[in-house]
Amino acid sequence: MASEGGHFSWLQFAPGVEHETIHVATFAVGAVVFLGLGVAATAALKSAPNPAEPSGKFNLRGFFEIMLEFITKQSDDIIGHAGRKFVPFFTFLFLFIFFNNLVGLLPGMTPATDNINTTFAIGIISFILYNAVGIKEQGLIPYLKHFAGPVTKGFFVIIAILLFAIELISHLFRPFTLGLRLMGNMTGDHTVLGTFLNLVPVGVPVIFYGLGLFVCFVQALVFTLLSMVYVSMAQAHDH
Repeated sequence: MASEGGHFSWLQFAPGVEHETIHVATFAVGAVVFLGLGVAATAALKSAPNPAEPSGKFNLRGFFEIMLEFITKQSDDIIGHAGRKFVPFFTFLFLFIFFNNLVGLLPGMTPATDNINTTFAIGIISFILYNAVGIKEQGLIPYLKHFAGPVTKGFFVIIAILLFAIELISHLFRPFTLGLRLMGNMTGDHTVLGTFLNLVPVGVPVIFYGLGLFVCFVQALVFTLLSMVYVSMAQAHDH
């Protein structure tokens, strides 16, 4: 029996896991691992002599601190200081996708992010956030007015209506395009890795494991950066 997309997964032998729900089980495994690491890092932070000081060495706490600092810098560059309040969400989003991507590098496992249902659900979360930010910052009517561009009298009203329809459709498709981009790249990466593992099981796959690790990181980052861009555009009064 093969998992989603024809790939083998150990989770297909778990009780209650069917062919169509392997991605759900994988997602749950990734969530548990991520939660466990988060709890361990929090415990390490609380037990530190001075939690306000950086770890100073590469351990679990240090890893999370580096990731937080990295995402904070990206948010500052894209959104500005006003984006600091969203940094916890962006950090969570990046790390959660990253760890779920990494599951696919384990022998006999497939990433939950190679399934459109998983990635589309994550895309909806991003969609809800940036639209909520836009409505909160500008109000519902002014936010929707931006979809139509600079509305004027006469013939330009018809153009504004067309622009509104196009912009609305574009926004509604964003969760799907976010999810499709992530799913497509992770499916391709896992397929390439699986192919070379079957052809040359010793030596050569190490190169593709390294490439796979890079792809896992980049795809989580791209998803997060696009979410930052959407938030930045939503709260800008002149977007």
